[in-house]
Amino acid sequence: MKVLVATEKPFAKVAVDGIRKEIEAAGYDLVLLEKYSGKAPLLEAVKDVDAIIIRSDVIDAEVLDAAKQLKIVVRAGAGYDNVDLAAATAHGVCVMNTPGQNSNAVAELALGMMVYAVRNLYNGTSGTELLGKKLGIHAYGNVGRNVARIAKGFGMEIFAHDPFCPNEVMEKEGVHPIGTVEELYRTCDVVSLHIPATAETKNSIDYNLLNLMPKGGVLVNTARKEVINEAELLKLMQDRPDFKYLTDIMPVLHAEFAEHFCGRYFATPKKMGAQTAEANINAGIAAAVQIVGFVKDGIEKYRVNK
Repeated sequence: MKVLVATEKPFAKVAVDGIRKEIEAAGYDLVLLEKYSGKAPLLEAVKDVDAIIIRSDVIDAEVLDAAKQLKIVVRAGAGYDNVDLAAATAHGVCVMNTPGQNSNAVAELALGMMVYAVRNLYNGTSGTELLGKKLGIHAYGNVGRNVARIAKGFGMEIFAHDPFCPNEVMEKEGVHPIGTVEELYRTCDVVSLHIPATAETKNSIDYNLLNLMPKGGVLVNTARKEVINEAELLKLMQDRPDFKYLTDIMPVLHAEFAEHFCGRYFATPKKMGAQTAEANINAGIAAAVQIVGFVKDGIEKYRVNK
């Protein structure tokens, strides 16, 4: 039984050590493919492995065709749109994610971006405070709940929209449930995005929706860039000099945003939501534990394909 850790952006050494400990304790072999460039090294590495742990690495039909012995892929993190689920199912491969392991890291980044936004990107001018502001959480999953927890410490009034989360769950945690996306944006001074990139959500954050936000609106995106209609966001920010957009997923139209909206736009050079030592370790080790549980006992708790 051979387990491949394929990470173009490597795990920290302590995370790799933790993964190795779990895999080797189960009697399996661990193979590392780190900092690779292009697809060829990955196609070669998967030829004789039974399980793969990835981060943002792409597992598509071509990779699955090459991985003749593959039984399971685990994405160390919550999002899994870098894995072709239909192709995996067709190849009889189980795909899992590790929800919750990166949640606090992403939530802390989101709150940091909110502070950065209302203090005018630390440019030396007088800004505003988060205290008393209305925060809208778009999707109340693991990250959204951590955002709510931290935002309470800032004294924000918290609202959330998530058709898959019962209102009672939100209310129990001191969050006001909002029935529609439009009402969430109309109500809130700051909106934090935590929706996945799906057929329904891609390009769904558009001009009409964002234009509902009150004057001085702030949108923070630590989810996926594909959910933003970038052309319409550009137009909105041209029409509304009060609006700010901060993200840790650099847009395709980054150059245009940066050129035209200095002081109102910020994007990190690369996705940083899970880039903490703690999240790195937690997600990697969780992936290893899930592989062992799947192979030994058939545990499929976090399976994301059918």
